[in-house]
Amino acid sequence: MRKFYSLLIILIFSSVSYSQDINGTIRDEFGNSLPGVTIHTLQSNKFTTSNFDGTFKLPGKVDEEVKFTMIGMEDLVLNASKDMSVVMLQSVTELEGVVMIGYGSRKKIDNTSSIVSLNAEDVSERKVQNALQAVQGKVAGVTISSSDAPGSQPSVLIRGINSIEGGRSPLYIVDGMPVGNISNINTNDIATFDVLKDASSLAIYGNRGANGVIIITTKQGKSDTMKVNVESNVGVRTPLKLVKMSGSNNYARYTNIALGTITFSQDQPVNTNWFDEITQTGVYTQNNISLSGSTKSVNYMFSGGFYDEDAILNGQDYSRVTLRNNNKFKFNDNISLKQFINVGIVHNTPKPFGAFTAAYKQSPAVPVRFPNGQYGVPFVGNDGFVGQIGSSFNNVANPVAMLDFRNEKQRNINLLGGLDFEVKLYKDLQFNSVFGLEYNTFKSYNFVDSKNIWLAADPNRTEAQYLAFDPAYPLNELYKNNNSSYNYNWSNFVTYNHVFAEKHDVEVTMGIETVYYDGLATTNVKYRDVPSNSNYWYYNFSTSNASNTIVDGKTNASKLLSYFGRVQYKFNDKYLLTGTVRRDGSSKFQQDYRWGTFPSVGLGWIITKESFLEDNKVINFLKLRGSWGKLGNQSVPLNTLPFATGLTYPFDSSSLSSGTTVESIVDPTLSWEVIEELSGGVDFELLDRRLKGSFDVYKKDTDNMIVPLAPYLTAGTANSTYASVGAVSNKGYEISLRWDDKINDNLSYWIGGNFSQNKNTLERLNENVIAQTGGGLGNGQYTKEINKDAIGKPLGSFFLWDHAGFDANGDMTFYNRDGEVVSQSALTNADRKFVGSVIPKSIYGLTIGVKYRSFDLSVDAYGTAGSKVYNGKKAQRFAGENIEYDLATDYWTPTNMNAANPAPFNAVPIASTYYLESGDFLRINNITFGYTLPKLSKYVTSARLYVNAINPFIIQKFSGFSPELNNDGNPFGMQGIEIDAYPTLRSLVFGINLNF
Repeated sequence: MRKFYSLLIILIFSSVSYSQDINGTIRDEFGNSLPGVTIHTLQSNKFTTSNFDGTFKLPGKVDEEVKFTMIGMEDLVLNASKDMSVVMLQSVTELEGVVMIGYGSRKKIDNTSSIVSLNAEDVSERKVQNALQAVQGKVAGVTISSSDAPGSQPSVLIRGINSIEGGRSPLYIVDGMPVGNISNINTNDIATFDVLKDASSLAIYGNRGANGVIIITTKQGKSDTMKVNVESNVGVRTPLKLVKMSGSNNYARYTNIALGTITFSQDQPVNTNWFDEITQTGVYTQNNISLSGSTKSVNYMFSGGFYDEDAILNGQDYSRVTLRNNNKFKFNDNISLKQFINVGIVHNTPKPFGAFTAAYKQSPAVPVRFPNGQYGVPFVGNDGFVGQIGSSFNNVANPVAMLDFRNEKQRNINLLGGLDFEVKLYKDLQFNSVFGLEYNTFKSYNFVDSKNIWLAADPNRTEAQYLAFDPAYPLNELYKNNNSSYNYNWSNFVTYNHVFAEKHDVEVTMGIETVYYDGLATTNVKYRDVPSNSNYWYYNFSTSNASNTIVDGKTNASKLLSYFGRVQYKFNDKYLLTGTVRRDGSSKFQQDYRWGTFPSVGLGWIITKESFLEDNKVINFLKLRGSWGKLGNQSVPLNTLPFATGLTYPFDSSSLSSGTTVESIVDPTLSWEVIEELSGGVDFELLDRRLKGSFDVYKKDTDNMIVPLAPYLTAGTANSTYASVGAVSNKGYEISLRWDDKINDNLSYWIGGNFSQNKNTLERLNENVIAQTGGGLGNGQYTKEINKDAIGKPLGSFFLWDHAGFDANGDMTFYNRDGEVVSQSALTNADRKFVGSVIPKSIYGLTIGVKYRSFDLSVDAYGTAGSKVYNGKKAQRFAGENIEYDLATDYWTPTNMNAANPAPFNAVPIASTYYLESGDFLRINNITFGYTLPKLSKYVTSARLYVNAINPFIIQKFSGFSPELNNDGNPFGMQGIEIDAYPTLRSLVFGINLNF
């Protein structure tokens, strides 16, 4: 009985303890009472709001977590006590937040330029390996063309393309350090991602700012206690879209008609799906851990990221390790030192992307292997069946053999490090000295099994035949490559900020910067007749074997010296002025043309600070801004004097002597391309700041675009000369809108989007410009050129013959220059025309999301309009290649004269608009569903489970794998041409994020 009473007493006290009231008062940081605050006990799930005097009372238990929320104040979570005294801090609004502007930062509300700032969540939400993929579709005016190939670097265009021969990529700045790319920056380490788009913000970077600037700031330690974050996820990957190919029977029927003979039996015993044979379900994992915190003297952050992928292409493996350490040492209130180091280590086992094209082209009647184990080859016998004996009917390699015989490995180490020494000289004067260093080393080997590759091409060949064929031909070859480079930058600048008479807010920045690039040092070695299964990384060069070769080389070093200054002025908290100037000197150019000056000016007017809008209830914020400036592009061909050696000339009537000659003429006035830009915009917030947006218009002109000139007949040279003889313009507009709303304390949502349009035009080109030919698919199929006819057209345009339909025999016909329909044999080069560019005219992004209590759901989409892509793989039917199912079932015949495709043929096609298709698409980039668990313990402060669907759906007109064809990233080369292209992938990711 005593035990019973004891138990009863315990239960009563427990009940009383559980049901006791929690009382408290809520004030802001200035001591003012806060009415209307929502108070939520997270474990017992009770709600109330604070009274007029800031007091509250609700049932709960001591030590459970209580969450306090109020619009305009930062959310706060505290452990409950019987009597609570709560202080809530005012939240920093988006306008009061800062954006990075180069050598400093600025409140967004005071900024006069076009800058888009993304936060850590925007970048890390999409679980991809590169931050550029994560932000695709989230920034108006930024075209990002990516590939899902492991380790690939997306191409980025900001407000169009300005140059033919010059670089097109933006300048990347990571924690003050210029870097070549950001492929080794872990997306989980990124705190802010700022995109600078107009001349007012870019001129501070002088001759490197023409293509835009992306500034990345990584995370720093802030908390007084050490915080640990652990995230782990695993994803599976499959092709987003496949092309249905013809089966063996349809292939045999089509090819027989094309050949005009019964070569193939329509009862083939083999029906190989080559795509299935070379691909697998890809799997990748990402694991990240970070530790951060701060003390009185040190802020610290350490992170490690581990990415590993078994790619969809059989045998391709990719792994990356990133390590980062950020520290800030505070010596006293006036002196501090920031230090960061980032290490990226990549191991890659590449496989040839040509296997995708081979899988498309190879006949399904060819087996992967014959019964005796030999690789299948395209031989057809007299009986009409594919076998080991017969005649070859195409020259396509066995796709599986292509992968099996590719033995290549790559290793890359990238080191980034930097120091930022900061001294407050006086109350309003600050000095910064920033030094950054980047070192990159790459090595690879590629083992080519020459003998067995030759034997696999014909099952009737023997090793004795190979050895007798040419004794000088190697059994195998091993290629090893090592290269390394480093560069550093050192900038020193002072910043003065002061408010005069409470109305004149002035900030002045002045500095000097030097940038040094040491050039690329390379060593290439070729070994012959290497023992199989050796450790190829450590196989040493033998000087006793004269057939082995070694070549060392190094590109030129370059230096850049710059002086820069910027004045930012705000009057009466509503009138804004920014003036910038930078003077650059580059060693890349001739001495008299090394220096250039790049100025800009920006103006802003915060209209809502005017008296006539102060009491407006609809327009919460309205700002007009405009800018003008000149930018530079120094990524142009170097002005060097090339020589040709090993030539002979007659010394007298009976002998020849060796000599050297100059092959091209140097233009001594060649320097960087200069772009002049004029832009304007408006930023606004409406309806209690629920609707936010911006609108921008711009015009950019390059008047000294560098292109190669054909030499005059009397010049005595054979090669082209680079000169500034072209002009190009970009003009367009950008719109961004977002609606955020809160239904109640448990439910909130958002919807937003952006749209941008750019018109790119080649304005001028001199008469003697050499035609720029690119996009070579073999057999003379060139799809792109730059010539006089390109004036008035966008850069990156396709240059093709215009397909007109089919004649009475089902053969393709074409329009000539005069608009007449003619046969292929009647065409000339003059009949080709420009028919659309790979660069889209419009890009857009959409986002929608909802949060309900602990659940969150978001959807992001990305699309383009107005681009053209070339189905290069389809234009590869030269003799006996496979065809698509749609072609095999709908081709011209006398009884099907309205077919979409010509009569079957076996001939090299010409580059025509028959293969040109729309590149427009709308793709769901990301769907994320997450659930945040209640506090698991006093050690695990939060835990979130999520599912990430990446590229789950696409709407496209293109009949190929994907209209997003980055390829080499060069609009004048292979970009926009589907040949050897890696397909876009669909991924499903499961992950967990823990905070300790």
